[in-house]
Amino acid sequence: MELTKSNGESGGMTSSSSRSDHSLLPLHKAAFEGNVRELAAFLRQGDDVAQKDKHGNTALHIAVMLGHKECVQILLAHGAPVKAKNLKGWSTLAESISYGDRPTIISLFRKSKQQIREQMSSRRPHLIKALERIQDFYMELKWDFQSWVPLVSRILPSDICKIYKRGSSIRLDTTLLDFNDMKWERGDISFVFNGNHVHHKIGGGNNNYSPLVVMDNKLKVFQLMTNKESEMEFDDEIDLLMSSSDIIVAQLVTKEVQFARSQSGWIFREDKWEMVGPFKSEVYGVSGISLDTRKRREHLSEEDLQKNKELNIESLTKSSPSNFELSSDDYNRRESLPPPPRPEITWDEYILAEPGSPPHLGRPQMCKTSSKAFKATMAMSEDFPMTVEMLLNILEIVTPFKHLKKLREFVTMKLPPGFPVKIEIPILPTITAKITFQEFEFRDNLAEENFQIPSDYCEKRNRFPDL
Repeated sequence: MELTKSNGESGGMTSSSSRSDHSLLPLHKAAFEGNVRELAAFLRQGDDVAQKDKHGNTALHIAVMLGHKECVQILLAHGAPVKAKNLKGWSTLAESISYGDRPTIISLFRKSKQQIREQMSSRRPHLIKALERIQDFYMELKWDFQSWVPLVSRILPSDICKIYKRGSSIRLDTTLLDFNDMKWERGDISFVFNGNHVHHKIGGGNNNYSPLVVMDNKLKVFQLMTNKESEMEFDDEIDLLMSSSDIIVAQLVTKEVQFARSQSGWIFREDKWEMVGPFKSEVYGVSGISLDTRKRREHLSEEDLQKNKELNIESLTKSSPSNFELSSDDYNRRESLPPPPRPEITWDEYILAEPGSPPHLGRPQMCKTSSKAFKATMAMSEDFPMTVEMLLNILEIVTPFKHLKKLREFVTMKLPPGFPVKIEIPILPTITAKITFQEFEFRDNLAEENFQIPSDYCEKRNRFPDL
């Protein structure tokens, strides 16, 4: 599940695309019409391949939804952003899964991974400088998952993330790798970013190059984050995308968020304070947040739905849900779906529609939408020795962990003064997480070997298929 913010930062329009004159969208119009020659000409003259229209769609969105495969390839070759989301929160990859053309899904998936690697590589010098500006430290984040659904809270996981920083290196230890719906993976997991090293030392050698690595300390295996999968591993991932689950987007709507100081006392009211670990904190009530969730399944067959239902029932009946990896034995290679009928929609009908509500261009949707409003509390401390900016830099490094990515997206909001030592965030419509920064101390004795792969660990290239 991907968590995004619909507060104007995600799914919105660039300044150029917000202009009312839709003639300023030549790439979009060429993609809509499948006009390969015009599309290539506009790209050669430098038109913005990332530009969004009033519905938040890029030209790549339109080409994918209409099945214009050659246009898709040209746009990808010019760096069209695969992860860009429209106003409804759908990425181009999500739309390609709905359309069901396997070669197109493969192209988008490969390009998405390439763009993620390139983005991290370009951000690496900034992250290294940001880490070097702060003393070495040790920090703990406690995660408590809760639900308003009776009995569900009893089976939800909890975790304490331990973060170590030495120089420009970060290590995060966790027992919770991933959390989604009612399935999670437990274990003894370490994520290591080595900023000043061009490689991780492996068995005393230096043949494998990567600043990012995830280690399973129980199995004594590791996965380099920049590794390319084998063709079989890649095909397995494509099969799972096409047949194993709904297409889901969850948008954290924060346009009307408000922070109000909490009060204590019956007669004489005063601002409420709380000790969070050793940190004196001001307590705030948080309102005006909702989690909008959309699920689509038009790409799934009745057989897929039945098989997925059986897997979900199996996961709920296990006493210790863990490691729900599906191998190629669970699914046959998924062929492309028959293309949907071409919609009888003109360019003017599309572009002149109300913003965010265009006529649908792709496969007829089977979409379920829900919205859940949240009220929460948070504690802000002026005593915490780290800034929110530094927290964001650290979380940017470890955002392959999905629940940490949600935390990062939440704290990008304009928060009250101080550091958020305790906050609540919505994870799913029925589940929230309370995160407590319960310990922080500066340390100058962290050994370098704690940020390297142990010599007795073996490489397992697809141990963490979702990362």
